[in-house]
Amino acid sequence: MIAGTVQDNFWEVGMMNKESGASRRQFLRNSSLGLAGGAVAFGGAQQAQAAEANSAAIKDVHTMTVKGPRTYVYVRVVTKDGRYGIGEAYGSPGVAVAEQIQAIKSYLVGKNPLEIDKLFTLMGDDSIGSGQGRTDGSAHALMRAVSGIEMALWDLAGKILNVPVSILMGGRFRDRVRLYDHSRPRDMSDKASCREWADKVKAHPSGFTAHKIDFSRASARPIGDNARPGAYFDPVRDPANRQLTTREFRQIAQGLENCREAIGWDHDIMVHCHWDYDLNTAQELARIVAPIKPLWLEDPMPVAYNDSWKRLTEQSPVTILTGENLWKVEDFAPFLVNQATHIANPDLRNSGGFLEGKRIADFASVFNIPMTVHGTGSQLYTYQVCQWAATIRDFLILETVTGEGGWMDQVVKLDGPYVKDGFVKVSDKPGSGTELNREVVSAHLAPGEKWWGDV
Repeated sequence: MIAGTVQDNFWEVGMMNKESGASRRQFLRNSSLGLAGGAVAFGGAQQAQAAEANSAAIKDVHTMTVKGPRTYVYVRVVTKDGRYGIGEAYGSPGVAVAEQIQAIKSYLVGKNPLEIDKLFTLMGDDSIGSGQGRTDGSAHALMRAVSGIEMALWDLAGKILNVPVSILMGGRFRDRVRLYDHSRPRDMSDKASCREWADKVKAHPSGFTAHKIDFSRASARPIGDNARPGAYFDPVRDPANRQLTTREFRQIAQGLENCREAIGWDHDIMVHCHWDYDLNTAQELARIVAPIKPLWLEDPMPVAYNDSWKRLTEQSPVTILTGENLWKVEDFAPFLVNQATHIANPDLRNSGGFLEGKRIADFASVFNIPMTVHGTGSQLYTYQVCQWAATIRDFLILETVTGEGGWMDQVVKLDGPYVKDGFVKVSDKPGSGTELNREVVSAHLAPGEKWWGDV
């Protein structure tokens, strides 16, 4: 509008010059007056923009910890004019995550909350200087704290700009996101127990059609009278090593076959290994689970990359998945470049939040590797990650520990059902579409916590 005013002034002065025969000197004089007027208007607009930017600057950062089956660390970034965004940092184990967020706060105060990439990259504690250590992979890094802050910044940005996070991040490839739960029979070795589990799963109100199963290990000690269902003793098991015994392989194979027989082929099964095994054991485990056609075999070996991951992935008859403990695209790079996982599975509370997650997904797409997301957070994390997942072309499914009813599904205020037919609908509201239910959250705060510190 300002440029148009100056342009119109030039046009009018030029016409006056032509009609009145005014001198060139007069024309230039009048033109300079027009430019001066435009400059004043432009300067006024700059002042208005500066005032707006100042009012949107970050004023404070708050945390509170919620206690449920796990702990959940919530973070809120507040601007000078009272707008705010919320996110979830890592909870269990959430040792000192809230304290880490407070340590970072001094760096954020006064900054523009829309400069998310810059803030993330240079995130630091003023005591060591901005940009020195909080996201650079050094010993000073506080990735769990930074990841929670970053996701809160995206929520805030969407609210400031009045658009959903998924639109800010480039647009949606889907309007709903599939979820999977944690579910297994009480006793996988007992077919009746497996049928009971399958009936319960199929009748579940949330409609989950994919389930992650942890199999049971043998006990290295004789079984007592109060042992859990399905427990068994194997005298040759060594609890210290990273191998399964022959009996364990047989028990695991039979248990998973019982699960598949009970649940049928309309539901997916994932098998989780918790980074427990060496290469030979992981290879054999992949072979014995192949008949049930799991959606994937998860984290069969210790976290860090080495060439054993490449060998396993090349030789495995089932899909291999890993990534929940990795930081940033640099940690994922060797797995992707070497085709050492079939699916990349970040936890966005560990890996750096939404934008870094997008970088990981973009890099994975170069190698035709799809994405999932690890999710043991609360309903807040699950619902917000659906915004991110909608923007990833080759996204498959999101893990959740929610969707079971009760207060854990009431943390966020929603207009409709939370999980329907195993999917979450991506919100069209600004930001991540999340506002906390104060009554529910306040009733489940960790000991000593207050609602956003009662600030």
